[in-house]
Amino acid sequence: MIIIPARIGSSRFPNKVLADIGGIPMVVRTAMAVDDIDSVVIATDSQDVIDIAKEHDIQAVMTSQDHQSGTDRIYEAVQKLGLSDDEIIINVQGDEPFIETDVVQGIYNLTKKNQTDESIMMNSCYKTISNPEADDPNIVKVVTDSDDIALYFSRAKVPYPRDHHFDRYKGHLGIYGFTVRSLRKFCALSPAPLEDIEKLEQLRALYHGYRVAMIEVETESFGIDTQEDLEKAIKHHRL
Repeated sequence: MIIIPARIGSSRFPNKVLADIGGIPMVVRTAMAVDDIDSVVIATDSQDVIDIAKEHDIQAVMTSQDHQSGTDRIYEAVQKLGLSDDEIIINVQGDEPFIETDVVQGIYNLTKKNQTDESIMMNSCYKTISNPEADDPNIVKVVTDSDDIALYFSRAKVPYPRDHHFDRYKGHLGIYGFTVRSLRKFCALSPAPLEDIEKLEQLRALYHGYRVAMIEVETESFGIDTQEDLEKAIKHHRL
């Protein structure tokens, strides 16, 4: 199942999940982009989102306004839906209206492959980005080992190229694969100091000794965090 967390009260861009892109609200467009892979549910704290999802024949679940992360929100939705421990859950952010099917399918396949590995709590992906792109703190960087297991995630430019130019940074995409079992374990963990410093919830898993499996993907998609991003998205839709 694909679950899209849709919090209405974004501090940087209020109501962004309902922003209009080509006549369709952003969160609905995101759901439509991935509904060929698996069933899709929107987990929200807004009756407006519930109503709009219903208009587009998309299932939506009302969740608490008090969640600190999208992962906590989708876990409440999982509990309300009564899903089994082995069910695969893909967390796709509601601000990814151009996400490609191949990317989400790749994470689904990786999650299924690691379904019984208790050491792997999360599955995710990255794309290659350039040195200048890596300067942007809104683009999260990930460093991985030889098996593409994450060593660290940061908003800073990592690794730091001390002696030479480096142009193959790994830009993390905020799409996650869990089983219901691993999702429950994640949400039971205490928040980590690194998570609070970087404002990156995936660091909670690493801090507590679990692993995050990664795959490299090719994508032209981009998240929408600002009004400028929305203008870019509207132009992109018209192409």
